[in-house]
Amino acid sequence: MTAQLPTPVTLTGRHVRLEPLGRHHLPDLWATVGPDPDVWRWIPFQPPTTEEELGAILDVRLAEVAAGEAVKFAAVDFRTGKAVGITGYYAFSEVDELLEIGGTWYARSAWRTAINTESKLLLLTHAYEDLGMGRVFWKTDALNDRSRNAILRLGAQYEGIHRREKLRANGVWRDTAYFSMLADEWPAAKARLTGRLSRG
Repeated sequence: MTAQLPTPVTLTGRHVRLEPLGRHHLPDLWATVGPDPDVWRWIPFQPPTTEEELGAILDVRLAEVAAGEAVKFAAVDFRTGKAVGITGYYAFSEVDELLEIGGTWYARSAWRTAINTESKLLLLTHAYEDLGMGRVFWKTDALNDRSRNAILRLGAQYEGIHRREKLRANGVWRDTAYFSMLADEWPAAKARLTGRLSRG
């Protein structure tokens, strides 16, 4: 199968629906995420203090989509019908058969829940089984233990640290931890994620 570039699509599970991100998701995201400092601690933006400031952050992400640099999703909780976070694909290449899953943040209410697990299952299934990718990768602040552990629980492999790679919102340079999963590692990871959801 020749790899295909991702395009806006809706991915539907039992707990969450990933739908193309739009400005219309802003009220939900402000209501569910708001200015929670723990959510924004590792995000490369100053924490928003108003809905308008969060809207400006969304505009940056939507501009990436418009430029063809990303495909962004809003994660909608089926229990409430509200958007509780965003995630997306970046750095995609059909020639190299790879993409990054990134730009992800969720309301605290979605942490360590079926919403987060199923979102990753939907994104990975689409990447490998629909788009034909051979490598999916993640990167996160090397100090962000919660994110690093969450990526490892997906079945990704730790690859190492890129030093002084990105400037944090607070003006301090960050080291970035890289992780990846290859297509031949996906079946075992899928079985683990599916099993975890069935137990939840």
